[in-house]
Amino acid sequence: MLSAESLKQIDIELAKYPADQRRSAIMGALRIAQTEKGWLAPETIAFVADYIGISPAQAYEVATFYNMYDLEPVGKYKLTVCTNLPCALRGGMATGEYLKQRLGIGYGETTPDGKFTLVEGECMGACGDAPVMLVNNHSMCSFMTEEAIEKKLAELE
Repeated sequence: MLSAESLKQIDIELAKYPADQRRSAIMGALRIAQTEKGWLAPETIAFVADYIGISPAQAYEVATFYNMYDLEPVGKYKLTVCTNLPCALRGGMATGEYLKQRLGIGYGETTPDGKFTLVEGECMGACGDAPVMLVNNHSMCSFMTEEAIEKKLAELE
């Protein structure tokens, strides 16, 4: 279900915890699986749970709690815009609206070409850099004015 390389990475995550605390590696393991697969199908979650030694329900609880995990296919670039109050007060809502208009999609949707998925996110801990956008759960983009958005989209396209 996962490549040998991904399993090796999960083994590294597992080694960080005592044998009786293996379940603590679930977040990292799900991240690794999602990076390989692009999203977390129920069978992928079950496979990771079994590999770690927890029930699929326990792994699914984690996967559904955190918005960094995608339970359905997403575009090549997942753009998560923070709209929590501090970001909203500094332009986060306008950033989201601009992206909706520019990409022709709403939150939770993917462009017809499969390139971009737009997601409304919770606090990303970068209120001083608002408005912020996270690309593929890993790359934080700060001060996302319309000009900054256009620059970032050009880099991604």
